Amino acid sequence: MKGDYQDLVDEISALLGAPATLENRDFELIAFGAQDSGGGFDELDLDPVRTRSILTRKSTAAVRSWFEGFGITRAQGPVRIPAAPDAGVLRARICLPVRHRGVVHGYVWLLDSEPGPTAAQLDAALQVTERIGVLLAAEASAGDDVARELRALLTAPAGWQREAATTALRDALGAAADELHALVCVSPWPASATPGAQRVAGTVSVCAVPGPPGDDAAPQTLAALVRLRSPEALGPARTAATRLVDTVGGAGAAGIATARRGLAELPAAWREATAAARAAAARRAAVGVEPVALWAELGPYRLLTALPVEVAHDPVVQPLLARPELARTAEVFLDQAGQAGRAATALGIHRQTLYYRLSRVEQLTGLDLDSGEDRLLLHMALKAARL
Repeated sequence: MKGDYQDLVDEISALLGAPATLENRDFELIAFGAQDSGGGFDELDLDPVRTRSILTRKSTAAVRSWFEGFGITRAQGPVRIPAAPDAGVLRARICLPVRHRGVVHGYVWLLDSEPGPTAAQLDAALQVTERIGVLLAAEASAGDDVARELRALLTAPAGWQREAATTALRDALGAAADELHALVCVSPWPASATPGAQRVAGTVSVCAVPGPPGDDAAPQTLAALVRLRSPEALGPARTAATRLVDTVGGAGAAGIATARRGLAELPAAWREATAAARAAAARRAAVGVEPVALWAELGPYRLLTALPVEVAHDPVVQPLLARPELARTAEVFLDQAGQAGRAATALGIHRQTLYYRLSRVEQLTGLDLDSGEDRLLLHMALKAARL
């Protein structure tokens, strides 16, 4: 598919005698062409916006807003856009909307110049964009099919329904079904957000996943299936998770499951990803760390997220939760393996103040902080309370 886009962009570049760039409707770069004039196109033809698009494969929100202000989302034909040095647009552009059945699926861009392409050349280029539109529409439709089947698999109960959903997803993915993937969960995912508009480079599919049936309080989440090169190289999944959290204003958190090959273990991967997202939200609220967590690095949260809520909320911590300063003191002390000096430094208090607070913790909970089992109970109960 990528080769098809490149061939069509090269065809437009040849027709117009100028380098053309193809982006989808989310302004993500798909292909770019260069008009060869002996030694290739002149670097002066590149302005900051085009350079960024080629190097990062995506335009900024400000650039997108600037161009959309010229009506390119509704245009039926070429749109000429003047230069805007303040926005980093040093060269005027011509935008050729890529449409299929009345819907814009992307844009072909070329730098405008004098005398510029003729009307006949632009008409010929628009005929090529129609072929691009067919490909983009087909790809979008296939993506919708994959998202629907992915959601069905993640929500299907064990048994024949899950087996049927796995088969349907395998058919929708084709050869990609047997590749190495990581599943990402973003929680919560606003009901007003459209998953299909949140595709991130490297993702195979994204879909919104409702909470469990009968649990009206459970938030909707987003699932993203991300292609990987190796089980250890989780960079693409981490990048996708971070960008998806950013799209909802950073209000949520994301979890990344252990990498798996094929589809058979996707339900287990989804449990890991949702648990990691819960842990990420808890840790972020506690210490302000990044809102993305890997299942493989959760530590005690791997056990705690598997516990029913009524079991995880041990009554021993209730008196402490009403006194946040004492609860934090106890948690930091236990996080520091009971090392008073390290805990006092982390809390920014005198060691004698720490000892006094720990004595109050013992009085309120009835636990003995010299007992390993009591320490374990208190530590796990405090962590569970964050979930």
